Amino acid sequence: MYTLGKMSASRLLISIIIIVSASSSLCMDGKQMTQTYSKISAEGNISQPVLMDTNAVLCCPRIEFRNLIVITWEIIIRGQPSCTKSYRKERNETKETNCTDERITWVSTPDQNSDLQIHPVAITHDGYYRCIMATPDGNFHRGYHLQVLVTPEVTLFESRNRTAVCKTVAGKPAAQISWIPAGDCAPTEQEYWGNGTVTVQSTCHWEGHSVSTVTCHVSHLTGNKSLYIKLISGLRSSGSPALDLLIILYVKLSLFVVILVITGFVFFQRINYVRLQHR
Repeated sequence: MYTLGKMSASRLLISIIIIVSASSSLCMDGKQMTQTYSKISAEGNISQPVLMDTNAVLCCPRIEFRNLIVITWEIIIRGQPSCTKSYRKERNETKETNCTDERITWVSTPDQNSDLQIHPVAITHDGYYRCIMATPDGNFHRGYHLQVLVTPEVTLFESRNRTAVCKTVAGKPAAQISWIPAGDCAPTEQEYWGNGTVTVQSTCHWEGHSVSTVTCHVSHLTGNKSLYIKLISGLRSSGSPALDLLIILYVKLSLFVVILVITGFVFFQRINYVRLQHR
């Protein structure tokens, strides 16, 4: 599905939305195709989200090979030296400068296909990728602001009496959490990790007994997910499964000791009774 934005004298912004497979190319029929939420500016720069552990193919402008002089890919990743991959048609020669990531390669030989492949996509591949096509008529370029997406792990549990906790672990970007029905919720907690992922936690409480089941709905660029839980009236919990297990074991051990003491007391009472009968 194609959605055209408004055209102004200074800028044309096109939002293209299409569902593509995780390993498919972002080019099709000579036109630039992008995944959902991609945006193309008039300057040829594309905001491109890509799911981690998939295969991404970034495309150069479509220029006839006979008109090419040099193809250059510039790769700028945060915390790393700028990498340059180039191909000079006249000499049929490829050259690389500061390129150490073996997952970033030409799709094929540059004389056959100028596109760049990242396989598999890692969280460290966030960055800017630009293809420059040098021709006798000037340079043509296309740039990608690549955003790597990470699907969060979602959990839902009841921590104490009629209070539920929904948690999304290590997602990128941060997930959004909502509840059905709405409850009395504490401020959402966010924990940022060094690799750019975010853990989000939402805690809500429901008074009374009119609500028996609650649903946690998680919204994320990688896909939405809903989990539900039945609230148990009178349940008391520490919020820590390990601590809850220790409490249960302590209670059971205490009951066992009490039963053992009562049994011993009854046993010794019977022995004393028998002794008294034989005197």
